Amino acid sequence: MPRLLLATGNAGKVREIRAILGEAGWEIVTPAEAGIFAPPVAEGARTYSENAIAKAVSAARAAGLPALADDSGVEVDALGGAPGVTSARYGGPSMRDDHDRNALILRRLQGLPGPRRLARFRAVVALVLPGGRVFTREGVVEGRIAEAPQGANGFGYDPIFLLPDGRTMAEVGDEKLRISHRALALAALRPVLEALKTSLT
Repeated sequence: MPRLLLATGNAGKVREIRAILGEAGWEIVTPAEAGIFAPPVAEGARTYSENAIAKAVSAARAAGLPALADDSGVEVDALGGAPGVTSARYGGPSMRDDHDRNALILRRLQGLPGPRRLARFRAVVALVLPGGRVFTREGVVEGRIAEAPQGANGFGYDPIFLLPDGRTMAEVGDEKLRISHRALALAALRPVLEALKTSLT
């Protein structure tokens, strides 16, 4: 079974990726599990795709293995599309964790009615082979920002992102593995992985 290196240390992302791609025919490993040190990559690019590719390239070069990385964010229309590619760093170093970043968005949208709270989750996944070939896929989920956090599952901005059915992404449970932005991007990439597995075995 070929090995696929995940270029992330985010435990939530690792769980999701393994659950979604677990039957694609690859042994999915983290850098720690593979005994690999991949130099950290600053996510300073202007697009999700550029950030995801940079992380995957770094990991593939360090390990000599196919590497998978993603970059994702929430885009709030009333904030001009922010936080966008800066979602993980939104608010600067004073923001200690996801709770602080969620609270900051809620403060900035305070008083705005539902129709003005439109937002979307966007994710790009990048698969990079040791020889340099790159494959990217994107997933997008439309919704809006809730007035207060809801739900105890998920991570990041999940508790404040309302789906059209009124649940937040933190309330959907295992269904997230089918409907999230990352799930959609990974599902689109899965045929590529399956085809590559056939050529490698």
